[in-house]
Amino acid sequence: MAKKKKEEKTLNLDSILFNCRDYLRAARNSGSFFEKRDMMLTLVFLRFIGEKYEDGIENLRQMLVEQGLDPDDENIRAAFFDDPTFADGTYNLPPEARWSTIINTPAPALNVALDTALQRLEEEDPQLKGCFIKGTFTTRNLAPNDIKKVVDEVNKISHKAFGEEKDLIGRVYEYFLKEFAVNATKEEGEFYTPHDVVQLIASMIEPYEGTLYDPACGSGGMFIQSAELVKAKQGNINSINIYGQEKEAATYRLAKMNLALRGISHNLGETNDSSFTHDLHKGLFFDYIMANPPFNLKGWYDSELANDARWADYGTPPESNANYAWILHILSHLKPNDGVAGFLLANGALNDGDTLEIRKRLIQNDKLEAIIVLPRELFITTDISVTLWILNQNKKGGDYHGRMLRKREHEFLFMDLRQWTDNPVKGENKKKVFLDANQIKKASEIYHEWQSEGVDSSKYETPELYCSVDIDEIEKNGWALTPSKYIKFIDHDLEIEYEKEMSRIQSEMQKVMIEEKKSQLMLEEAFRGIGYGIE
Repeated sequence: MAKKKKEEKTLNLDSILFNCRDYLRAARNSGSFFEKRDMMLTLVFLRFIGEKYEDGIENLRQMLVEQGLDPDDENIRAAFFDDPTFADGTYNLPPEARWSTIINTPAPALNVALDTALQRLEEEDPQLKGCFIKGTFTTRNLAPNDIKKVVDEVNKISHKAFGEEKDLIGRVYEYFLKEFAVNATKEEGEFYTPHDVVQLIASMIEPYEGTLYDPACGSGGMFIQSAELVKAKQGNINSINIYGQEKEAATYRLAKMNLALRGISHNLGETNDSSFTHDLHKGLFFDYIMANPPFNLKGWYDSELANDARWADYGTPPESNANYAWILHILSHLKPNDGVAGFLLANGALNDGDTLEIRKRLIQNDKLEAIIVLPRELFITTDISVTLWILNQNKKGGDYHGRMLRKREHEFLFMDLRQWTDNPVKGENKKKVFLDANQIKKASEIYHEWQSEGVDSSKYETPELYCSVDIDEIEKNGWALTPSKYIKFIDHDLEIEYEKEMSRIQSEMQKVMIEEKKSQLMLEEAFRGIGYGIE
């Protein structure tokens, strides 16, 4: 019994997912990696949404007791529990979709029960339409013992055990990206954005109310973290409206599941599709945009995009790489007078030769506000160096979330956080670090202070960390946005007092020579003492 308790104590999410992965690998008819992933993510969703429902029912019972009502009374149950409503976005699940129903279903009937649960969820809520593949479990028809083992393992995953505040569905998604080579190449790859990076972007652009858009929304992690920030600041996630688009079908379904689980209303379009060739939100402008689009994406271009309105004022982005296509797509959706965007790109976009003219016009048109280079070890699923770009349609100053901003036209902030590698993540196969709350706060304060009234931008700098420059300085550097061209580097060798150091070194050498001479004399004396002469 003692051994069993020890195993339960060391239970963690990765070990559960590892077990599930192994069960599915060994099972007959479990399908491709993508089909295994779909099954796992769908099971985790059912587990989480079921647990939230159970928590909602328990909270409702407690509330009735506090009001002097008996939750077990037949009339009370009929009035409150037959068709309960929850203020926090918790779903009122039909009996077939409740986790208590699923976990108690006999193994031979589990595949049918799981698909029935998914069908009933879609029937009950239009927001969940398109979340699931019809026949996810009956098509694969895993053997009773195999599906039962996986369901029992997923039953161990709980917000109570692993943290209500975390994006657990996103964490499961990240695990499968990490353990299997999704989409084969990094150019096409699905990059899960770490929580700390999303928090950094959100804390900088502050998407507290209005509309928020992500043109490559992945599993919805940007939205989840932004909602958490909104709740922390003002408590009402209904104050922000979510819009997004995702090209990959499985990831699109995952994003819808993730947002539904959180009770976050959203518009991700009626289907998955490419932001470039089929913009599902064409003509809409947003207060905030947050994005982590695929880095250095190839194969994005279509001949019909040659004269697209999105690049009319800047030139057509190169077909070989979608980085600047993402920038111009994002810019086309920003509100013209006050929209703000924070997004990630590979560092190569800072000074690409074939995008020079587009970059020059972005700078001259004053769309860019800040460039922040991040530690490359923040990401698990890519080794590419990454930069956070901030575009701002309003650099004229004024009130912004209670802060008075100064006029910043044709001024730009550069920040270099590559040395912020103090916080290692344990248990990873490769070096991984994270930004802690204090580092995120410090970076945001640097940016927000630079924006603020009363700041002299000509003196706003700290060597090896950040500096403010004007457009003339960028023009002198050939319109490059590489922070190292502007942030001062300290040559620590110059801090050495050479005369004093040389004197110290000579003194040490003299001591060594004296000691060596002493040793030699002692050795000669010893040889003479035993009758050997030394010439």
